[in-house]
Amino acid sequence: MIIRKQIDVSEPLTPEQIKMLEDVEKRPIVFDEDCPELTDEQLDKAYRVSERKNQSITLIV
Repeated sequence: MIIRKQIDVSEPLTPEQIKMLEDVEKRPIVFDEDCPELTDEQLDKAYRVSERKNQSITLIV
């Protein structure tokens, strides 16, 4: 199941958003063939491509 939420980073988090983030933090990371764990080499190649409203986006190439 995929749940998508949009959070306006210029506004304080609501109690519901804080609860959602705390719940997600407790879930295990599950790697599979569609989303494999990144290697150290891949992580070394990661770099920041954009910053917007205190939100950074990292692109792995």
